[in-house]
Amino acid sequence: MKRITIGNSDLTASEISLGCMRMADLSKEEANKVINTALENGIDFFDHADIYGGGKSEEVFADAIDMNATVREKMILQSKCGIRQGFFDFSKEHIISSVEGSLKRLKTDYLDTLLLHRPDTLFEPEEVAAAFTELEKSGKVRHFGVSNQNPGQIELLKKYVDQELIANQLQFSIMHTGMIDTGFNVNMTIDPSLDRDGGILEYSRLHNMTIQAWSPFQYGFFEGVFLDNDKFPELNKTIDKIAAYKGVTNSAIAVAWIQRHPASFQTVVGTMNPGRIADIAKASDVTLSREEWYEIYSAAGNQLP
Repeated sequence: MKRITIGNSDLTASEISLGCMRMADLSKEEANKVINTALENGIDFFDHADIYGGGKSEEVFADAIDMNATVREKMILQSKCGIRQGFFDFSKEHIISSVEGSLKRLKTDYLDTLLLHRPDTLFEPEEVAAAFTELEKSGKVRHFGVSNQNPGQIELLKKYVDQELIANQLQFSIMHTGMIDTGFNVNMTIDPSLDRDGGILEYSRLHNMTIQAWSPFQYGFFEGVFLDNDKFPELNKTIDKIAAYKGVTNSAIAVAWIQRHPASFQTVVGTMNPGRIADIAKASDVTLSREEWYEIYSAAGNQLP
């Protein structure tokens, strides 16, 4: 498993991360198998959020591995906060209480990384700065970042916080390519030319901010998976052909396509199937050629200008 440095930090991690949103539905034994399969295949970065399973996902995770200091040092734990029932909340009080709740459920003294989940338009950046400083000084959070934010929102936050923002978690997959489409269609009047995110890809590369790609197998906004889906025959035909040539599964190719980009994405995969985790991990050993990458992009229905 290739390792990457997360943003401008000293934190190195697997280039593939396991997203734990669905872990609440597993038994202790099932969760233990999932986590250990990830570790055995070089995946040591685990992505959580306070809302996943209403907090149960974090509880199941810690119970499954009988969390202790020895186990803790083998992994990198990230959690997210800010989404509440019907609203977003970046208040100092909520950020701190959310972290304390995650630490209790995960049975650990610290988070390696905390991300602000979805933008709260009512947030006061001074409050976030105060929360980050308190959490850092107490040792409860070592690194900070954001999720689903554009460059302007990040710059506003950076004006007030003292900590480096090392990551931004954004939806990205073969079937969700807005952040690269606009770069291909500069100064054109077609839909793919619309800049919907403020140039977040280029911004992230300029500022060495790691993009964590979530929903790597989804199309639309949780509409479903595109792999083995009859709605996308040309795409699946192309992916399957390349997968057979490389000797890996179609899931591995879908992740390898993301990892091929020089922006050094960290892909967050959410499967709770140990076999799929092992298959996906092989993506780290696959390097798509430029021709293969563009062939897949075109097969997804994208037209180059």
